[in-house]
Amino acid sequence: MNILIIPVSQLDQAKIRLRDIFSKEKIKEFTLAMFKDICQKTLNIDCFSKKIVYCNTQEILDVSRDYGFIPIKEDRSKKSPDFNNVITEINDIIVEKFNPISTLIAFADLILISQKSFLEISELLKKNQLVICPSVNSLGISLIGRSPPNTIKTCFSDSKNPSLIAQMELIKKKGLKKVVLYDSFRAGFDVDIKEQVIIGYEFLKIFNLTDTETYKFLKRNLKESIRHNK
Repeated sequence: MNILIIPVSQLDQAKIRLRDIFSKEKIKEFTLAMFKDICQKTLNIDCFSKKIVYCNTQEILDVSRDYGFIPIKEDRSKKSPDFNNVITEINDIIVEKFNPISTLIAFADLILISQKSFLEISELLKKNQLVICPSVNSLGISLIGRSPPNTIKTCFSDSKNPSLIAQMELIKKKGLKKVVLYDSFRAGFDVDIKEQVIIGYEFLKIFNLTDTETYKFLKRNLKESIRHNK
């Protein structure tokens, strides 16, 4: 059993670094648009036995059902500032409930990702312990697949190094051999800051992704937001 996991921040706390170009309400709208798009891209692929969304916001959980996801509500009373704890929480829940062979963690802000990437990573997980897609915008991680799910801890909240560097150091320490870096511009492109949003909008046009909810949102809101926030 291969399970896709998409953890989503509570909408009123999502993408706070974009508040220099979008209002709090617009960021909620943007996050929801990105989430709908990544769900849409997994709608007609059969490489996952189950798809899970982990979030505290009911609107996200409700939307996820429309795309065949199983919604799991995050317990905010146990909320930790350490994102690794969030990943560990959902991983433990899924291992206990479904006992999967492998899991793939992806994020809603991968606005250029294609169905092809999900299929290719799923195939790589059949032969490897760890598949990592590095972020093209930083030394971060855009997707991480583990087979089995407890093969290695994630390093999203390392205090000394970016997540990719910390993860590679932990791989060496643990002596993992079956590790693949999935090199993909589209799968590795995420949006966290103003410049990435602006570039991402142009790439959505270049890759003919103008029918996506993300593109429609940016077309309505991006130029005005930038003009008012110069």
